[in-house]
Amino acid sequence: MPSSQRRTGADACPGALDVHRAADGGLARVRIPGGRLRAEQLHRLADLAVELGDGALELTSRGNLQLRGLADGAEVHLGAALAEVGLLPSRSHEKVRNIMASPLGPGDLVAELDAALCAERDLADLPGRFLFALDSGAGDVAWLRPDLAALPVGERVAVLVGGADHGIRVAPDEVVATLVACALAFLRVRDGQWRVAELPDVGPVVGTRAGPERVTPGTPPTGGPVGPVVFADGGRGVGAAVPLGRLAADQARALGDVVITPWRGVVVRGALPDIGLITDPSAPGIGVTSCAGRPHCHKALADVRAAALATAVPGRAVHWAGCGRRCGRPAGDVLDVVATEDGYLVDGRAVPGERVAEAVARGRQD
Repeated sequence: MPSSQRRTGADACPGALDVHRAADGGLARVRIPGGRLRAEQLHRLADLAVELGDGALELTSRGNLQLRGLADGAEVHLGAALAEVGLLPSRSHEKVRNIMASPLGPGDLVAELDAALCAERDLADLPGRFLFALDSGAGDVAWLRPDLAALPVGERVAVLVGGADHGIRVAPDEVVATLVACALAFLRVRDGQWRVAELPDVGPVVGTRAGPERVTPGTPPTGGPVGPVVFADGGRGVGAAVPLGRLAADQARALGDVVITPWRGVVVRGALPDIGLITDPSAPGIGVTSCAGRPHCHKALADVRAAALATAVPGRAVHWAGCGRRCGRPAGDVLDVVATEDGYLVDGRAVPGERVAEAVARGRQD
């Protein structure tokens, strides 16, 4: 494996207890397995965002939530409050509970996998970026490059490793045990790597269970479910995009039980209150994401949030980044807009700030 791919530093992923210090204060990331939140949990998070942070909840590309603007030491109160509502079942494993799931799927395996991860002591050593995915069969999350994913294929379940199908097939009741076994195998062979795809050889993770079958990767949807939706159990609801993934506290309090999607949106059963979310799949802003930008990040070179809101183009997935690190960039075919000292790079092309909207509208046509 090239040395440039080997991780030599500490895993700096923020958690609910181990916060990242940004220009606007502490950043805490709360893992939400499968994105599933009961109303009382969401409302408590909204209260905490007001009490401790900047008054909003940030949705991440893994279906988790972040609180920004925390004062020093606020994580102590945050951790206690999260534990009270069941959002911190394990202090030792809280950063490794990274489980994406199909937002319209049944979600019955989410709690089982979460409990199994927390029960296995050694899995507390998983890097904070290690990602599990439980796909309903729709193919919507299995191909978002998770480290380990379960995808139903007929009467069996394919276990994908490092975003690829190596032919592992298990019975439905073997899924959780197989994912845990593969994660433990990764820990035994990793040498500084944070992700399965960074290993020089995934063979030890795949083991002898692999066979000749292969599933052809699909294309993850842009923006996720937006508009009327039908759940796997036949129930009806609404999917909505959250502009730039920032849900204000009053918006959160207006919602009941929700699923936070990996596309920085929400899905609810029944009707959705009119709280300023995007429910028209043709509206501008679908698939538009941004890092925190200036003045919230020390490294940011521009207020990319404001620029992103001002230049949204219908039908185009765009990620605005305040610097070359491209924090928060979602997976898939996304137009990159990166702030520089002199303006922006739009898909790698230098563009003056006053012409960035025009360049984004053109996209990759030039």
